[in-house]
Amino acid sequence: MRGRYSSARFLRALTFGAAPLLCAAIAQAEGIPIPHGTLELIAENQWIAAGHKFDLGLRFQLEKGWHIYWFNPGDSGDPPRVKWQLPTGLTDGAMEWPAPRRLETSSSIVDYGYEDAVLLIVPLHVNANLATQPTARINAKVKLLVCSHEMCIPGKAELSLTLPIKSQPPVPDARNVALFSATRKSLPRPPPGSWRFNVTDANDSFVLSAKLGHQIAGHPITQGIFFPLDESQIENAAPQKFQPVVTGFRLTLRKSDQLLKPIARLKGVLVVSSDESYLIDVPVSKPGVARGGSGDGTRAVQ
Repeated sequence: MRGRYSSARFLRALTFGAAPLLCAAIAQAEGIPIPHGTLELIAENQWIAAGHKFDLGLRFQLEKGWHIYWFNPGDSGDPPRVKWQLPTGLTDGAMEWPAPRRLETSSSIVDYGYEDAVLLIVPLHVNANLATQPTARINAKVKLLVCSHEMCIPGKAELSLTLPIKSQPPVPDARNVALFSATRKSLPRPPPGSWRFNVTDANDSFVLSAKLGHQIAGHPITQGIFFPLDESQIENAAPQKFQPVVTGFRLTLRKSDQLLKPIARLKGVLVVSSDESYLIDVPVSKPGVARGGSGDGTRAVQ
């Protein structure tokens, strides 16, 4: 994905003056300032053990009126980007992104991102033959863009976390375990196996049709919002027309003016009225061509 500002936001950032890029180091997950917020590196477990699952988290806390961006930022902005420096025997996996929100900057600009607070989880693979040493130091260089409706401010942060390495299975850190658990509940997941999806290319729109084997928790789905994984496929600011049908629903998504050639599959996150979010990956067919598909995909959006 290419990083970019919208031209209007870039001009606003220049007009107001970008704040100096912030650069600070932390130990033991102390929060540091970023533009209009704080950022900290936290771990779910108290120590690292060879061969055992281990998750880190980047915890953003933002002032009211400011936001950061999702994997696909929408019409403007840029998502947080991280460069890890890890000890031998540790390998970082794909960042796990909670379902975003629509951030309506104007009638013609809609972004996708997070306000208030968000935890981005990063799984680490720990080799079974992790070298025996007392501690492991984890370093992360983060580049980010924090925006309001009027301006954007770029920032940098250098984060560091030192954790013990032990031979026994790791124990959760009581300070962080609830936050990791709550965040996992907000991660998009594969839809129920009884659900079936079709996507039809209808000239200026994509029509996402869902046939539901059952309703969520016995309640009808009355609305849905689709967040595309790829840029320039749908018109982000256009209304998404939701239409209930007997077997489920249809969601009409206006195509982006920047979409220059047909796409084979429509991939993204579908958020329904119960605030449940699902990963969707469906082949696109022309009208009159029957091509069924079930939403599939992995939890880690990358």
